[in-house]
Amino acid sequence: MIGFSSAGFGYAGARPLLTGLDLALPAGSFHFLTGPSGAGKTTFLKLCYGELVATEGGVTLFGTDVRQMDRDGIAAARRRIGVVHQDCQFLDHLTLTENVTLPLTVAGRPVPERDLADLMAWVGLTDHADARPPELSGGERQRAALARAVITAPDLILADEPTGNVDWEMAVRLLELLVDLNRMGKAVLIATHDLNLIRASKSQVSARLLRIRDRQVQAAGAEL
Repeated sequence: MIGFSSAGFGYAGARPLLTGLDLALPAGSFHFLTGPSGAGKTTFLKLCYGELVATEGGVTLFGTDVRQMDRDGIAAARRRIGVVHQDCQFLDHLTLTENVTLPLTVAGRPVPERDLADLMAWVGLTDHADARPPELSGGERQRAALARAVITAPDLILADEPTGNVDWEMAVRLLELLVDLNRMGKAVLIATHDLNLIRASKSQVSARLLRIRDRQVQAAGAEL
């Protein structure tokens, strides 16, 4: 699904932030990505969905090297990837439902009303469908961000510190939703520094742990 071959990335004028990446994120897998702040977790996720292009080696999205993709190819690949960003940005003048369905609206795709209703119920936001983003709590915004990420029925979900701004009860709820997606056959990658969240997943899902260390992403095995 996503593959790295001797890949790395460095910003102009600086030494590589990530280097020597050789790993794959296969279909149906569940991974956690850990590492200290500034180690490159967000950069790694951006390489996974084509926001950044490797400055060394290669990255393939669904079997195609990112460098060989044109704008339409990148857009098509991104439609198969749902991203939950750390900052959860929404358009405050739109309702929650309009924000959640925005990826479909922008792509000119119809909004399946029954599927939308099921999705809003799944994230527990049915009663907030007409609310504006400023009216939502932090946990509600995170669940809305997850709903928006999966509205296009992607094959892969990338979540960047999805529980960083919520209490433990909500963090566990968000983890359960992501585990549900994995059980539906979706691949999931969660970037987090919360080791308690990783430990809490042990009874729910068979996950692999990836660590960023010495500018490399190292597989730490299945033991959490």
